[in-house]
Amino acid sequence: MKRPTIADIAKAAGVSKGAVSYALNGRPGVAETTRRRILDIAEGLGWAPSSAARALSDGRAGAIGLIVDRPARVLGVEPYFMQLIAGIQNALADGPFALLLQVSDNQEAELATYRRWWAERRVDGVLVVDLRVDDPRTPLLQEIGLPAVVVGGPEGRGGLPCVWTDDGTAVTEVLEYLAALGHRSVVRVAGPAEFVHTRVRSAAFDATAERLGLAGARTVYTDYSDEAGAVVARRVLAAADAPTAMVFDNDVMAVAALGVAQELGLPVPDRLSLVAWDDSALCRLVRPALTAVSRPIPAHGEAAVRLLLDLLAGGEVRDVRTGQPTLVPRASTGRGH
Repeated sequence: MKRPTIADIAKAAGVSKGAVSYALNGRPGVAETTRRRILDIAEGLGWAPSSAARALSDGRAGAIGLIVDRPARVLGVEPYFMQLIAGIQNALADGPFALLLQVSDNQEAELATYRRWWAERRVDGVLVVDLRVDDPRTPLLQEIGLPAVVVGGPEGRGGLPCVWTDDGTAVTEVLEYLAALGHRSVVRVAGPAEFVHTRVRSAAFDATAERLGLAGARTVYTDYSDEAGAVVARRVLAAADAPTAMVFDNDVMAVAALGVAQELGLPVPDRLSLVAWDDSALCRLVRPALTAVSRPIPAHGEAAVRLLLDLLAGGEVRDVRTGQPTLVPRASTGRGH
């Protein structure tokens, strides 16, 4: 069907296009009875304001952008982003802004998209995820003047406001918990080393392992996928110095490692303890259920949207710290040996 226009409304109401414009925009110039009649006709025709026209009139696109720079095969099974987007959508529900989402696995393409979005008035601001060390996105966004909020930090956010949680403290809690259970050899399977949050967790892991005297503690880096998690787990657990506990930086890799342990005949938790991050439904559905670090991911997304919308309304530039991650012990962790 043809999208209804102001001209269609004017024809149906028997008035000029100017009168329709006044009525739809709440401006004086038409009688109240005429205004109500025009609005009723517009609703009946299914009319909605054009985002392009609105951008020309008030400078607003009515959208915020999010680019996720992960391979599609990883994103398709990653519960973290589904929870984050759920929180973003919840904050945008019933409001004037929509979410413009794009998936990319090429950073140059991501940078070009930011430039195009801003030049074409496609978005009013953006949320930035997966902050990298020396991230080229932060200076670019400041240079072109595109309002942005970093989901992560506060390290490395380059002066942009951020919404963050204390990952370092959570890592410390996990290692202290495993050490209290008697584990001395712990392997952490992390995401890409260039991510700022990976480095924050790694620094906390190394410092805590040294303080606790865990000489067998070390970190292996991979790409967050279930395939990579399984490969790393198989290699680590088949080695002569196999650990008694493993910590995974997401739940997908931890679930894959549980399958590898069963494949190798290593009972969990009698011979191997497993800890996951983010505590999605996956952690609760597998058997044994996975001990996990639970983070308020939907609340993280909501807080990021609220901060960005506040900035767009002229609010102060600030950082927001969301709730502290908590360790949720379950059946996948037991005494070390």
